[in-house]
Amino acid sequence: MDYITLAHGAGGVEMLELLEKLIFKRVDDKLKRVEGGVGIDIADDAAAIPLPDGRYVVVSVDSYTVNPIFFPGGDIGVLAASGSINDVLMLGGKPIAMLDTIIVEEGFPVKDLEAVIESMLKVLREENVALIGGDFKVMPRGQVDKIVISTTAIGISDNPIIDKPAPGDKIFVSDYVGDHGAVILLMQMGLGRDIEEISTGMLRSDVKPLTKLMVPLLSKYRYCVNAARDPTRGGLAGVLNEWAEKNELLIYISEDKVPIREPVKRYSEMLGIDPLYLASEGVAVLSLKPECADEVVEYAKKLGFGNSRIIGEVKQTDMFKGYVAAETSIGGLRLVEPPRGEIVPRIC
Repeated sequence: MDYITLAHGAGGVEMLELLEKLIFKRVDDKLKRVEGGVGIDIADDAAAIPLPDGRYVVVSVDSYTVNPIFFPGGDIGVLAASGSINDVLMLGGKPIAMLDTIIVEEGFPVKDLEAVIESMLKVLREENVALIGGDFKVMPRGQVDKIVISTTAIGISDNPIIDKPAPGDKIFVSDYVGDHGAVILLMQMGLGRDIEEISTGMLRSDVKPLTKLMVPLLSKYRYCVNAARDPTRGGLAGVLNEWAEKNELLIYISEDKVPIREPVKRYSEMLGIDPLYLASEGVAVLSLKPECADEVVEYAKKLGFGNSRIIGEVKQTDMFKGYVAAETSIGGLRLVEPPRGEIVPRIC
């Protein structure tokens, strides 16, 4: 680890090891959170700060550097607004405000910048999230690649979700997984115009805020949710492996139950990529108490998330602590290893 590689930003093993070495080990335990809150002691995509009235401020900060900046289904503006909103939602917060920082390269077309900003503002208007501040910088040509957007999203929570899957929990996904990663991969390979599903709009990024799912679902079923994430970098495999390792549990899924679009399956197989590692930008993954899991699925479908389903469960075992296992379509088992390397660079 003498030099930084693209893999260090991919959300997988290399990134977690780097953060542990450079940051987590160097911060005193008492400074990893505000007292009574949630911070890097949990290492989620957001943090929670307690308020005097018993509620919490939920905060998330993220940077976005997708290539290409315009892609089927969205652009970097939609991605920045949606991604940070979703990070607040997954910690159990209701998003209320956002700040942004935009850095553009000298020579960047003003019409493209206007389109990106309008996309971001459109999401905030539709979600009733206030834009309360930000910053704008221009870098000399060649010192930044086109545009980078950083966002800080703020929300309020009565009861933050501290990722703690429990034995017996059911693993829930709200929609098809891997769409965003597949689209960005195919675009980066220059295949966007050649892939019929992309050109006709059948395959496009799933980027969107999950407010319409998470706010009502948590209002009614917060007691049922032990963990929540959106599977961005590292995909579904990354989320499940992190849960399994941190909690010393086995997570068992059925490949046939994981919702993956046929084009994503087909092109992933063609390129030798497991779609479980491809990013989603509009999907919720939840660990649910077994007694209410089916109710949550039906409720999510009523909210418009018709592909919601249970794909597996959490198990307690002495032999396979910290692993994710998948039952294959022919009845065998395979380990779903933590994501390694850089499958798709600059996806978000």
